[in-house]
Amino acid sequence: MASMSFALNRFSGLSSKTTLSADFDPSTRRSFLPPTRVGLKISSAAESEPDLSVTVNGLKMPNPFVIGSGPPGTNYTVMKRAFDEGWGAVIAKTVSLDADKVINVTPRYARLRTGSNGSAKTDVIGWQNIELISDRPLETMLKEFERLKKEYPDRILIASIMEEYNKTAWEELIDRVEQTGVDALEINFSCPHGMPERRMGAAVGQDCALLDEVCGWINAKATVPVWAKMTPNITDITEPARVSLKSGCEGISAINTIMSVMGIDMKTLRPEPCVEGYSTPGGYSYKAVRPIALAKVMNIAKMMRSEFSENHSLSGIGGVETGYDAAEFILLGSNTVQVCTGVMMHGYGHVKTLCAELQDFMKQHNFSTIEEFRGHSLQYFTTHTDLVKRQKEAVEQRKAEKRGLKSDKDWTGDGFVKETESMVSN
Repeated sequence: MASMSFALNRFSGLSSKTTLSADFDPSTRRSFLPPTRVGLKISSAAESEPDLSVTVNGLKMPNPFVIGSGPPGTNYTVMKRAFDEGWGAVIAKTVSLDADKVINVTPRYARLRTGSNGSAKTDVIGWQNIELISDRPLETMLKEFERLKKEYPDRILIASIMEEYNKTAWEELIDRVEQTGVDALEINFSCPHGMPERRMGAAVGQDCALLDEVCGWINAKATVPVWAKMTPNITDITEPARVSLKSGCEGISAINTIMSVMGIDMKTLRPEPCVEGYSTPGGYSYKAVRPIALAKVMNIAKMMRSEFSENHSLSGIGGVETGYDAAEFILLGSNTVQVCTGVMMHGYGHVKTLCAELQDFMKQHNFSTIEEFRGHSLQYFTTHTDLVKRQKEAVEQRKAEKRGLKSDKDWTGDGFVKETESMVSN
């Protein structure tokens, strides 16, 4: 069993509103230092390059860019490549106890372009997959996790796991995965397609009562930080996020892919991706989903700040292609930013561009660390009613200023002409 030792208990900073399930025993979990929060401040221009390093739930990463669970984390070779290229952390493709039940099809991807139906010369803005979780034997994946941790002991490897509605199965999976030395677990409560009849993935994430029960099992067993990955295919994403945190999870990952039908081929009249003439709805990702993801992350972040301690973390996901995209997620409260489809489009070396662009953004605003601006833009979100009130007050203020001086004592010699003009009606 892997172990880490930190001075503070992981749960010492839980807010009074945070409650744990009856089966949850925090004394069995490892202790971690909470991420440090500082106020927004302006750094000296004479300082060195902005520092991209982050510490999340006690996990130290050289930068906030994390390989999202999926094809970029399918095996030892590609995960090793991710570490070598400099990614802050890697989340492996989701595993379960019985890989024999996982049968993928080909083709399983489809692209949405900016041009008309079938155009192959325009930019790709959306990506759909009907891919399932890892179809490799669990024992094989576990050996590769262990090998990666031995070769990269200081790098963060996170296992994504998913199981059926079975407490014993979840406990066995957690125990076996943790023995490899992985640094954290991300729980897939959000895969939008495949095996819902087994109460897996989004079938759990969309049912808060079921989610609460399963999170209780997981957090009673796990000894490493647990992130719950949220489905966007729900009316109010803050509800399952709240349940997950109250049940003991340290972090939230959001969002997973959006349930979608990519389109119909205008020549064959068949849906895409087309497998032997047929298809099934799948998960939508890449650039086109970013506005939706930002809204979901903003809602979760505001809920977390109002109801939970800062020991909890948020990993933003959805359409990140540039370092500036990542900055938006961080400005809305994300501690880390996950990239999956972007890696499939640009390769593992793209992390260097992401880091350079994020540092460029930080230089423009004189930020020296990620924490200096994390969550800064949340303060500017309000209700439509409040927007109306604010605008009315601003208009009245501008009118008052235009009406000019209120008293003879306000006249000045230097601004006499302008002051006179300010009181002319036409």
